[in-house]
Amino acid sequence: MSGAARTVTLTLVSVVLLTAAARVQQTGQPAPPGASVPAAPTEATLGFPIYPTARFLTSYDAGRGQRYFLFGTDSSFTDMVNYYRLLLDERGDRVFDEPATHIFEMGRFRESTMAFPPGVTIKDYTWNGSEGYLHAGDAGPERYRTIIQIVPAPVAGR
Repeated sequence: MSGAARTVTLTLVSVVLLTAAARVQQTGQPAPPGASVPAAPTEATLGFPIYPTARFLTSYDAGRGQRYFLFGTDSSFTDMVNYYRLLLDERGDRVFDEPATHIFEMGRFRESTMAFPPGVTIKDYTWNGSEGYLHAGDAGPERYRTIIQIVPAPVAGR
């Protein structure tokens, strides 16, 4: 991926994660109906491993036939990066140190058919003394130390 495309991708990933967090933190309510919360996806439907104790939070339409899926975990950022390094057999890239954000881009990005490159992004939500990512779930607000964002490849035929 070219430097410019990578910069655009990183900016989009950051905006998406920050917008989702801000929406929940500001309103204390789940995202509006436009950001539906379907049944929890599986590793088979995503094409990526899901950390065993990660909780599915929501998914959003990324455009061009793609969705991105957010999972929360109380495991540390470092543990999540190491877990995905091992299972994906990829080193990935630390794209931000503060807050720590690590991306594993898997597969080829096709700008004409994809909104995001397929992959996994790990973000530390305990940075700078934060209590974690606030998610307004059915059982009430919950906080997660680390957020996992999975972007599968678009479904063929869309």
